Amino acid sequence: MTRRGGTSTTLVGLLAVLVYAFLYFPMIVVAIFAFATNTTQTLPIEGFTFRWFLDAIGDDVLVTAFRNSVLVALAAVTLSTVLGVPAAILVDRYRFPGKVLFQKFILLPLVLPGVVTGVAFQSFFLLIGLPRSLGLVALAHGTALTSTVLTTVYARLLRSDPAMEEASMDLGMNRLQTFWHVTLPGIRTSVIAAALLTFTLSFDEIPVTIFITGDGGNTLPMVLWSTLRRESRPEYVAFTVVVLLVGVLVVTLASKVLDDRPPVPIAEAGG
Repeated sequence: MTRRGGTSTTLVGLLAVLVYAFLYFPMIVVAIFAFATNTTQTLPIEGFTFRWFLDAIGDDVLVTAFRNSVLVALAAVTLSTVLGVPAAILVDRYRFPGKVLFQKFILLPLVLPGVVTGVAFQSFFLLIGLPRSLGLVALAHGTALTSTVLTTVYARLLRSDPAMEEASMDLGMNRLQTFWHVTLPGIRTSVIAAALLTFTLSFDEIPVTIFITGDGGNTLPMVLWSTLRRESRPEYVAFTVVVLLVGVLVVTLASKVLDDRPPVPIAEAGG
């Protein structure tokens, strides 16, 4: 029995190592070539340099695209947080007609392919006569990522005691004061984590962005994708490593502020 258990553990561990290697080995390769003197990503490596990082910082196209991505992501975080936090409280604290159906449909942006979401937003914006722009990209990202904020905050609300809010209102506070002084401090970590995750998802988004972005400018993922698929640009590879490190930092911060307990999917929670 022990041998069988030990063998199973070894196989699971080996499978985990292979999965992690498949996921992260390409990132390691990219990081290595970002410091290589080679002008193309081919072996052997001729030497190492920081030149490509300096070239990337001096590239106006990359810097502008990076700025656009940051602005779009910040706008998406603002919109998704403003919509997602009240929606999570509404789902957790109140009963209303169609609540169960709403709980199911709110997950659609999380499970639908990005291409489907992008086509849907493009069709809707064309129907109401809005031209493509970075503003619409931010609007689409923020709307779609509201589900991320809602599910993250809702999972935290399920573990909070509503009696504290009831006591607050019994003592004379109105709902807004209760939210600001009682509810928000209790869900603060989940709101921060949701905002960080939303920022990362918006910053890296391509399928939705490609259908909505216009002449007003491109985001960084769009520039990298459209350029590197046609030609080898070492400075673009170097900038990719910088973005990768920023993404790792943001995800690490999000995991630190989240509670240790695993979140409860909204669809599996009580109606």
